[in-house]
Amino acid sequence: MFADRTRCSLLLGLCLMLPAGGQDRGDPKQAPSQPGPEPRVNIEPRLKKSPDAEESPDASRRSNIRIDTTVVLVPVSVTDPLNRFVTGLEKEHFKVFEDKIEQHISQFSSEDAPLSVGIVFDTSGSMGAKLQKARQAVAQFLKTANPEDEFFLVQFNDRPNLVMPFTRNTEEIQNRLTFTQAKGRTALLDGIYLAMNQMKKAHNPRKAILVISDGGDNSSRYTESEIKNAVREADVQLYAIGIYEPMASRNRTAEELNGPSLLNELAEQTGGRSFAIENLNELPDVAAKVGIELRNQYVIGYSPKNRDRDGKYRRIKVTLVQPRGLPPLKAFFRLGYYAPSR
Repeated sequence: MFADRTRCSLLLGLCLMLPAGGQDRGDPKQAPSQPGPEPRVNIEPRLKKSPDAEESPDASRRSNIRIDTTVVLVPVSVTDPLNRFVTGLEKEHFKVFEDKIEQHISQFSSEDAPLSVGIVFDTSGSMGAKLQKARQAVAQFLKTANPEDEFFLVQFNDRPNLVMPFTRNTEEIQNRLTFTQAKGRTALLDGIYLAMNQMKKAHNPRKAILVISDGGDNSSRYTESEIKNAVREADVQLYAIGIYEPMASRNRTAEELNGPSLLNELAEQTGGRSFAIENLNELPDVAAKVGIELRNQYVIGYSPKNRDRDGKYRRIKVTLVQPRGLPPLKAFFRLGYYAPSR
């Protein structure tokens, strides 16, 4: 596996993002302050326009920040029963548990920080009639970008190919997709592996991979087990948009039948989400929704009460303290991390 657990000794961040100013950095030993009046909670997306991509002098400085103590940072998305994103929650509306032991939340942020995103795009033969809508989906996703975001593009059919390394120029990504042709088989797992390896060169603390594919894998060297283990160890959120034939269709292969469960499991492990699409017209809107979700996440930080440097996997659970006057809310978060080794 390409993950190096020993580097967690300086910073154990699930998305390696340091919260922006204004958050609580209280001592974990202190009792949390009493919550004030219920905050004004908004249930609406925050759309971001994609400005011209320019190099930001602050981006490189921000990515080099380190802290002296071990802190786990957990990105959390919150939705209502209509699947709308819920913003405006406060620290007291969250509880975090590690291996069933409640942790003290020492850091809390809900600001839109820069992202490093890898787009993993299926160009196998079965994508022929779906390519145009898939390109539109990427364009809609990129419209949610901010100036300090960076992107790279991996295309895959029989094998994966890094078509565009990290760039802030979103037009370059779209230009490369313009000449895409559909052919060959589907090396989906190899494409994800290449993207995760490329993510090691990211400049921003928050990292995500967006997979757009129409079915399961039938041409990869890496196995499902290897990729699942790699995803558990990585500090990257994975989102997947699967373009599938209707369930009643007789044209679905065994790999395609397994595709939804595979992508859903990979996404769930990282705190991302998987979307199954049968109507191609929905594809651009769903891609834009993924971009908006990445802009509406909370980040919870805590210093683990278990300070053993044993390299073991620790399970995380985030629960919500239901705000008054709102319908039941749901939280999406990474399921765990590996502790640093001795």
